[in-house]
Amino acid sequence: MIRALELAQVAGDAGEVPVGAIIVDAHDNLVAAAENRRERDRDPTAHAEIVALRAAGQTLQNWHLNHCTLYVTLEPCPMCAGAIVLARLGLLVYGADDPKTGAIRTVANIPESACSNHRLPVLAGIMEPACRRQLQSWFKRRREDSNETG
Repeated sequence: MIRALELAQVAGDAGEVPVGAIIVDAHDNLVAAAENRRERDRDPTAHAEIVALRAAGQTLQNWHLNHCTLYVTLEPCPMCAGAIVLARLGLLVYGADDPKTGAIRTVANIPESACSNHRLPVLAGIMEPACRRQLQSWFKRRREDSNETG
């Protein structure tokens, strides 16, 4: 999760919502590392999780990620939760709950829904204070900057 937090900082410094993600294989080897890239790539699907899933699939030459663990600093949204389930991910580990769009347990529970074809093991709240603080600080600075310019 420390590496995911570092990637989230990179995203935040680039003007993106600070979310970072890494994927490791069954031997804890790094398979993919990504951060939010929606603004830079002008791509609404370029969330950290999606970018990491795509990279992992390319690295492993397989879209089945059942022996992999995804670490992400924020609870995945519905799009990312769906992609994670479709990738047959072995384990999801996330930091902070997302009270607005969290689709793992906070607002919705896509992995446990009837439409899910894969039961996803989840560990939530890992390094939650650091993940939450990073997001809150970024949004606070953004609001302050907005107030100063307009």
